[in-house]
Amino acid sequence: MRLHTAGSARGFRKPIVARVTTESIPASERKDVALVLSSLDQSLRDFRGYAALIVKQEVNGRRFPTPLVHSVRDIDHLSSGHIVALEPANGFIRTLYRPESRHNTLFTTERCNSNCLMCSQPPIDKDDAAALTERNLRLIDLMTPTPEYLCITGGEPTLLEARVLTIIAKLRDTMPSTHVHMLTNGRRFAWADFTSRFAAVRHPNLSLGIPLYSDHAALHDYVVQARDAFDQTILGLHQLARRGVETEIRVVLHALTIPRLTNLAEYICRNLTFVDHVAFMGMEHIGYAPRNMSELWIDPVDYQEQLESSVAVLARFGIDARIYNLQLCVLKRSLWKYSKQSISDWKSAYAEVCQDCAVKDRCGGFFHWNTKVQSRGIHSITEAGA
Repeated sequence: MRLHTAGSARGFRKPIVARVTTESIPASERKDVALVLSSLDQSLRDFRGYAALIVKQEVNGRRFPTPLVHSVRDIDHLSSGHIVALEPANGFIRTLYRPESRHNTLFTTERCNSNCLMCSQPPIDKDDAAALTERNLRLIDLMTPTPEYLCITGGEPTLLEARVLTIIAKLRDTMPSTHVHMLTNGRRFAWADFTSRFAAVRHPNLSLGIPLYSDHAALHDYVVQARDAFDQTILGLHQLARRGVETEIRVVLHALTIPRLTNLAEYICRNLTFVDHVAFMGMEHIGYAPRNMSELWIDPVDYQEQLESSVAVLARFGIDARIYNLQLCVLKRSLWKYSKQSISDWKSAYAEVCQDCAVKDRCGGFFHWNTKVQSRGIHSITEAGA
């Protein structure tokens, strides 16, 4: 699924965030809207008042009273109601919001204070907080209808400090019924002052997804490539629990986390009984993971016993377990009830062998960049059995 395109920009110097329309609308409704056209129909002469024009056709020589991106490579994915960001420097057009999707995000920063071996989006050390916060606040203003679910992600959102609190407060005030899930490494919550300010925002429908990769501090720190990360994460989880903030623990499954997976489940049951649930996640083969495959790769069919044992430990203590990003055909049948269709719609794909599978509609499939790196257990399931 395409979420970005590009063309030639002119007539504006700052990024523009606007809602898309593919048809001409009354002048009184144009202020926040980008009109998308395949060509400049001569019958459309009045472009005044639009936030921007996006045109597939090359436009040279003609003057416009409106910011313009022309010679756009592809516009077929842009639908009325979508929200896009237009960049003046390179004519880049990124789709930020699709009202028909459950998988919309607010991307807060490319910076991170961890450097995980399997990070799917390697961090970049650049000062982008102010610009991205401005974009996200504008995006929230334009979102309609109100989404059922929204994810805040990065990078590491807590590096924004007060800015991330501003974003969450705006979501609280404008769309309190939307479930907001923020992905964070949790380390910043080890500091009580920040956790207190975060909790004081009192968003009524907020949860945090926090990774924990081992019960052994040195191993967790090695996976995330950050000293003292384990201690900070554990302290942060307890600080959040004291203040009533809902948390989910996320465990990425690979060759470094599998050997102590059951030990980690037992650690959670002894020390973190307040978590809402634990998500066991298949590894994405993108970002840093490909360069570290010699250290990280383990075929999912080879860790089913450890996964089943870990889920059983959590179940005995009444802690909800979920399995993300793994195909049903590589899971033991006893684990199917824990499997969730977790991959975002714009990332998901199915292999050729999946087309006739009897349980395809229940299976989350693959990340589209994972279809070439497959478990040897991938196969089509028939009604009669595996």
